[in-house]
Amino acid sequence: MSTMSVPPQPTAPDREVELSVVICAYNEEDNVVPLWEEVRDVLEATGRSFEVILVDDGSTDATLDRLRAPAQADRRLIVLHLARNYGQTSALAAGIDRARGGLIALLDGDRQNDPHEIPTMMRRLEEGADLVCGWRRRRQDKWLRSWVSRQANALISQKTGLHLHDYGCTLKLIRAPVIKGVRFYGEMHRFIPALVHTEGARIVEMEVNHRPRVAGKSKYGLDRTFRVLLDIATVQFITRYRGQAMRYFGRWAWRLAGVAALFIIGGIVGSWMRDAAHWPPLLIVAGMLCLLSGILLVGMGLLGELGWRIYFEMEGRRPYRVAEVIGEDCEPASRGGGDREQQTAS
Repeated sequence: MSTMSVPPQPTAPDREVELSVVICAYNEEDNVVPLWEEVRDVLEATGRSFEVILVDDGSTDATLDRLRAPAQADRRLIVLHLARNYGQTSALAAGIDRARGGLIALLDGDRQNDPHEIPTMMRRLEEGADLVCGWRRRRQDKWLRSWVSRQANALISQKTGLHLHDYGCTLKLIRAPVIKGVRFYGEMHRFIPALVHTEGARIVEMEVNHRPRVAGKSKYGLDRTFRVLLDIATVQFITRYRGQAMRYFGRWAWRLAGVAALFIIGGIVGSWMRDAAHWPPLLIVAGMLCLLSGILLVGMGLLGELGWRIYFEMEGRRPYRVAEVIGEDCEPASRGGGDREQQTAS
């Protein structure tokens, strides 16, 4: 076992590695080894050089223990064990930072994404696309989750201006230079297409096979839907109003001015009525205060989001910390969020 400090820059693409597959898993002890073996067999059949980076997002079960033996037996498998559960966005960011391939594929660790789709996606990418997004047209999920997902996809498409059927599908294939320059925070992994689209990336969508879960428990709940709704406002601000903050806030200001004008006119008209009660003016004032508070909260949230981004970029940090690396022979080239980060390579 050797200990090394890690510089903050992401790993540059390696010409010897054509494809990097990034898989994030949280408490998937019964899925990770079969998934690794399936991905390995699929990619070996293509004849291309590859690596598989499996990010254990702070699992509390035996996920990490199950991965030690295969990672030590095959140098193409690299396991990143995060210090705690940071969430899917940070887990994917950790894997992308470590990826050395010219192409990067993203998969979920629950085995519902079918690795056999990767060769087809590679061919689509070779036709001129920069990002191939999976579309789970026949989802193997409960009807409520599928219905909520459809509504969310329609809303995201409308707000971002990029129309896709399935923003939530983790299965994607993307060129490394396109994704390496993108920073992900919060729950932004599902907005990868919209974020790279603003940089001119060519995006195509293809139907992929979606399989039912055969082991483990789903980590998704309806509470995630509400977090997505909050992230939509941030993504819309980043994609449509980057560098033009006054345009965004100006729209709200004009709307507030219009509402205020209506209230003022109503108040003037109401004062001419001799029988007018005293409670309508009080109600109007309360409504205006609530509306103003909502506008201020939206602005504070967006400014806070930008503040976090400035903090991470200026400090050269990442929104995660890797506690251990297994099965990597080369010098790692990314570090986590702490000032003095230590990682272990075996």
